[in-house]
Amino acid sequence: MKKTFYMLSLGCDKNRVDGERLLGEVLRRGCAITEDPREAEVIIINTCAFLNAAREESLNAVLDHSLLRGEGGKLEKLVVAGCLPEKFGKELQMGLPEADVLLGVKDVSMLFPALERSYREGRVNAVGQGTGMRTERYVSTLPHLKYLKIADGCFNHCTYCLIPKIRGKYVSYPMEELVAEAKGLGRTEELILVAQDTTRYGEDVGKNQFVKLIEKISELDNICHIRLLYCYPEAIGEELIREVRDNPKVLKYLDIPMQHSEDRILKLMGRRGRREELEALVERLRAEIPEIAIRSTFIAGFPSETEAEHEALRAFLRKMRLENCGFFAYSREEDTPAYKMAGQVHPMTKRRRVRELYETQAEISAAKLRTWVGQTLSVLVDGEEEGNFVGRAYFQAPEIDGSVIFTACGHKISAGKVYKVKIVGSETYDLIGQCEEEL
Repeated sequence: MKKTFYMLSLGCDKNRVDGERLLGEVLRRGCAITEDPREAEVIIINTCAFLNAAREESLNAVLDHSLLRGEGGKLEKLVVAGCLPEKFGKELQMGLPEADVLLGVKDVSMLFPALERSYREGRVNAVGQGTGMRTERYVSTLPHLKYLKIADGCFNHCTYCLIPKIRGKYVSYPMEELVAEAKGLGRTEELILVAQDTTRYGEDVGKNQFVKLIEKISELDNICHIRLLYCYPEAIGEELIREVRDNPKVLKYLDIPMQHSEDRILKLMGRRGRREELEALVERLRAEIPEIAIRSTFIAGFPSETEAEHEALRAFLRKMRLENCGFFAYSREEDTPAYKMAGQVHPMTKRRRVRELYETQAEISAAKLRTWVGQTLSVLVDGEEEGNFVGRAYFQAPEIDGSVIFTACGHKISAGKVYKVKIVGSETYDLIGQCEEEL
């Protein structure tokens, strides 16, 4: 079965890693991968089901790509994989005839058996039939930028979240396997550790091992820098703070999903922290690591959230002055405790509150970036756009934060290398600069 495959992976970077394992299986079977869906005989849509908007995006992607059967392309089989089939496999089997094969989040091993069966018999629902083994990956990111997924599932049980229903309980991957995987990624300028909650690594098997994992990966010669995402605030203790502060390979950056600032809403969300504790954590991090960049995410319009609590969240943002934040309107998801809560907020109100939160944070982020004008930063180059080079400083994670856009000024610039860049201007989320030299 020597077919040409194309994959579209939707949702988070954790889902991207799962998709890379599907592509790794494609290569292991001797098949080709194309970046043009019109050239593919088999198309994989790796879906997200976290929010209703994500489900709609996934379903639209399936429908759009199904049009490539016939004159529009070479499509023979359409595989729908990931979170959407995992949660709604039976419904999709009945209501999505465009899908030839359905695979869940741990069904990489079933990709080819299910496809072969589909060629013989027609549509196949193979959700939950895989071995769950973590196979080799085909890295789809830039060569110098890679993700390492250190665990799956979650046991935080936030009242708005479907992840435990989709992915199950928190499961840490064996440390020796993760270190071997990181070593096998080749030279990597920036390795990003991800999980639903990275800070809980190891707790499911008896003891928190997150810092030890960071130390082990830091010993690898091929890993230049490590970025930490999804660090839950209540799990950030002295040991992790010390590791971020003292380990030269760990970027002085933490993504800390706080979700809200007000105690009543945090309690309704099932979050362990309180506003006083969140403020104390930010102050402690800045005292211990003066150059630390902190990013967070927040939910607007959670059930029963009042205007006063919304304004209090805006005041929290102004007080904490985080480097960057993402804001999301609460999505009412069936099969979660928050679905049945009283005081559901009107969609228009939720959208307004998201907009106002972004407006508040934009002023803060812009002011923060203005302080870099006139200084020189180390910038990792990701590529070139419209005659300028685009890279990132340590306080800019890929895709979720801004960039440094700079001119070469006579220097030969290569993606994946680090350069000293003089900052000459700033915008709301991006910096403007001129290259001074290669590091």
